[in-house]
This record gives sequence, structure tokens and C-alpha cells, in this order.
Amino acid sequence: MRSLVIGIVGSGGDGVAAAGESLLRAFAQEGYFGILSKSSGAQIRGGESSCRLRVSVTPVLNPGDGLDLAVVHNWEDYLRLRTDFPVSGDTVVVYEQRTGLKPASIPLGDVQPMAAVAVPIEELAIKATGLPEAKEGVVVGLLSGWLGLPLKRGQDVNGTPRAKTEHANSRISRQAFAAGAAYARLHPLPLDLRMNRPAFGNGPRRVADGNEMCARGALFAGCKFFSAYPMAPASEIMQYMQQEIWKYGGTFLPAEDEIAAAAAAVGSAFAGVKSMTATSGPGFSLQTEVLGMASAAELPLVSVNVQRGGPATGMPTRQEQADLFAAVFACHGDVVRPILAPTNARDSFDITVEAFNIAEHYQTPVIVLSDQEIAQCKAIMDPVNPSRFVVVDRLEPTRSELRKYARFHLTEEGISPISHPGMRGGNYLAGGLEHDERGTPTVSGEMHARMNRKRLNKLNPLKKRHDLFVLEGDPDARIGLISWGNMAGIALEAVQIAQAKGIRVKLLIPKLLYPVAEAVYADFFASLSRCVVVEQSHQGQLHRILRMWTNVPREFMSVSKSGANRISPHEIVQLIRAMEQPAGDRFRSHYCDLLNII
Repeated sequence: MRSLVIGIVGSGGDGVAAAGESLLRAFAQEGYFGILSKSSGAQIRGGESSCRLRVSVTPVLNPGDGLDLAVVHNWEDYLRLRTDFPVSGDTVVVYEQRTGLKPASIPLGDVQPMAAVAVPIEELAIKATGLPEAKEGVVVGLLSGWLGLPLKRGQDVNGTPRAKTEHANSRISRQAFAAGAAYARLHPLPLDLRMNRPAFGNGPRRVADGNEMCARGALFAGCKFFSAYPMAPASEIMQYMQQEIWKYGGTFLPAEDEIAAAAAAVGSAFAGVKSMTATSGPGFSLQTEVLGMASAAELPLVSVNVQRGGPATGMPTRQEQADLFAAVFACHGDVVRPILAPTNARDSFDITVEAFNIAEHYQTPVIVLSDQEIAQCKAIMDPVNPSRFVVVDRLEPTRSELRKYARFHLTEEGISPISHPGMRGGNYLAGGLEHDERGTPTVSGEMHARMNRKRLNKLNPLKKRHDLFVLEGDPDARIGLISWGNMAGIALEAVQIAQAKGIRVKLLIPKLLYPVAEAVYADFFASLSRCVVVEQSHQGQLHRILRMWTNVPREFMSVSKSGANRISPHEIVQLIRAMEQPAGDRFRSHYCDLLNII
């Protein structure tokens, strides 16, 4: 097999996510690519939990469609997460024998899996270690044996003790792993699921999630101040920065709330330091007033919003792309803030570096819209090549400019040199009130209009950045897709499948969501007769924004689902097939059918 999708489901304490991460690291050590996504209920601890691991000999674009192998610790939790855990006729189901069900009685409704195998997982854990909690190690051993992962690698991923207190846990993990591997040797699966060997390339690949890569990108870009209040699913950025920013001469501030976190970042930016804050939807709602002040004062900083299901508290453990309207419009007055979106965990590094560069060059707050899928999905990736990046710093005033310093000087390009406290001659007033070129508050309508032009027009060159868009497929195709964020990888796989079937189609992936790059979209739309925007929000928010700002094709439609409802590559392929048909009932019928699925 060239690729494989594995799902594990159980309760808190079953080690579901830990088992998935152990397997992901084992595959990484062998040179494979992969993605691990995790799902759970909204509870703080305990309750249902699942993970989905997709591994391949080639780079992986998304967490995959149906499962090849499913491991079920208990059926109650499976039924709660069934939509995240699609078992089909091609799936081998391995389940806990202690449930007492016969293979023909497992609760899969009308679905008949390829095979159902009962395994005494908890019994093996107790016999090997005396602890039922050691089921994680048993599952890793079982899957390592069945999938042909070298046993040494499988044992390594359970951890080498870093301290004496971890020695007992490491020993228990090794014993549980050995029990699972031995059982797998004696009880092979009815279907061989071993993977082809990968082209090893540069050797073992690294494993990281999008939040870690975002934090690493910030440090690489020169971030020296980070403030935040913990909020899922963005908290790992805060945790990483708390551990690492000191090593780079930076400062970490655990704020009392999201408003204070944003205000501290604005103050640090005023002091001349590259600054960042990170939160999720509810916290971002609180930060908008402070971000508005940063826009008025033309202060560079980066605000990361790791989107989750909303509104209000919503679904903290589920992905969604429904904060685009909030990022674009949640500010009074005529404000335009650059909004960037990564497409996967690895891309989070690049986008964060770019966000700092744009913030520093244009002297503006920049919003990074990540989401739960990207942020907490662990992925196998090649190491970052730092030579690919250029780090931009803000424009500072020259000695002659400081003689009669005008912080908000109306330059031709709209970007004026920015000083910092302690710079001789560089004192100025930064605040939320409208101001003249020196920063003095004003109520002049004429000056207000000039400053609005300055703040908005300076971003026009950003809209010509074709490098912030990815174009895939046939450039002259008459069928087009647009997709962003975590949905981009799903749309790209659909386009690749469609092209392999001889269908002419192209895909545009915007990493710059706002301001809208009208010329880039005009070039993309030029050949199209039909175009669909694929995204994960109930209203299809990017679709609506593009209709505001661009001349769209005659048939310009939206395919969107509320958060936590997956759109599969094969659903999109079906839509692309229908888009080949002449205008009329057949295409409209299929489009409506897909919307009914949604």
C-alpha cells in the first residue's frame, strides 16, 4: 500500500491520542509523510476521544477520507464520534474483545466492514503490566506488528526516560508494546496492510503541529514579545512561546484576559519590539477594539486567531472557518487589516513569518486565521530551509528626519518612518484619536480623509502579491475551484483526482484573504464559466466577500459546511464531474444534492 488511514476511538484514559502520536513518530522515523488529527467532546477531561492517522510515501494533503483500519475501545464512544470515524466496506475493524460482541453484532448499522476482529486489548495490558491503563502501548504494539513497522522503532517512540521519575512509565510502555507486537505476530489480520517503503530522502522527518510551527515562525521572524490568555485551540502557541522566547532575548507575558494580551502587544510594538498575541474566536472578539487602535496608530503586530466552532463558546474542539467576517469587518471606521491563512501545519511557519514581514513593512496589525484542524493536527514534514526566507524590519527615521520628526508624514507610498521611545528626537503621541502628521489629535475632516487614504492606500501593493496565491491545474480550464485554510488540501486532492480522470479544472488557493486582490482573481476568472468556493462555514464567507469585491463568473457558487462537518475530496470530485455537464437540470440537481448532504 502507498497510503493508509487509521482511526482509533475510545474514552479519556484509553490513550487514544497518545497512541496515534506514537505511531506518527514511528512512521516519521522511517521516512514516511503523515497527518494526525484528533477529535474529542467539549469536556475538559474524559469523555469520547478519537484520532485519525493518514500516512503515505508521498506528502499528505489532508487527513483522508474513509478508514482502512479502525480500532475501537468501546462502542458508545464510537457512536458519539461516528461522523468523524467513517467505517465502510473497505475497513478492517479491530475492537476490544471485552465488549462481548460478536463480529456480526457490532453496531455499524447497514455497513459491512471488510473484516471485524475482536482483540483482548485490556487483558493484554493487565497481563503484561498489571495496569489496564497500559492499553496505549498494546495498541501501538499491535499496529506496529500488523503494519510492518520495525519493532525497535516502535519501542523507541514510547519514549526514552528524560528523568528518573519517567523510568517506570517507560518500562511499562515497553512491556505493553511487546505484548501487543507478540499478539500481532500470532494473529495476523485478514488483510495485509503493510506499507511500501518510502523514498527516504533526507532521512527521518520531523513531527510538529500547526501551533508549534506558528510559534517557531514567530521566533524566526524576530518576535521578542508575546502575550496571551489561554484559550483552546490556540493554547499550544502560548505554551511554546513561554518555554522558548526567553532563549531569543524575548519576553513572555501571561495576561489576565485577551484584551490585556492585545493591549500589551500594542504597547510592546510602540516600544519598537516585534510583538504577537494568539487566541481563538471568543478572545478575538474581545481584542477588536485594541486592534482598531493599533490600526489608527499604525503599529505593527501579529494577532493569531485559531478558529473553532462558533458563535459564543461554540465548539472548542472542532474546526471551522467562520471567523473571516469577524477578521475583516470587526472594527468601526474605515479599517483594512491584512488577513493571512495557512493551509497546513507546515505552512503555518511560512505564513507567520510573512505576517511579521507585512506588519513591519506596512506598519499595521496583521491577522493570521489558522483553525483547529491545522493548529492541533500533527504532521510529518521535511525540515524548514531558513535560507528561503527574508526577514523584514520596520522603517526607522534617519537623523535628518528626526530633526523635525513627523511620525505620520504623508509620504507618496503611505509608509512613514516609525521611531521608538529613547530615540533622540523621535517622541510622538500614539493613540486612538485621529491625528495630523505629527500625531496631534484633530477633528479636521480634511485631515481625517488624508489619514484614511494613507492607511488604506499603503496596502495596495500587497494586493499585487501573486506569490501569496497558489494556482494548481489547467490555467485555461473553464471549471474552477477556490478554497482556503484547511480545506485547501482537500480541494487540491480533488483536483488531482479529477485531472487524472482527464477533467480540465483549476484551483486557486488564497493565502492572502484580505484586502481582496482583485487583479489576481480577475486573471483566475478570465477562462471560467463555472466556479465553486469550497469552505467550512455555514454562510460561505469567502464566497460572499469575493462577490463584494470582484466580477465573478456567471455561475459562481458556494459549497460550504458548518464546522466539524467534513467535506471529502470525493464529494468535490463528484461536483467537478457535474460541472462538466451543460447548464441545466443535471448540474443544478447534483449541486442541490451536495448542498443537501451539507
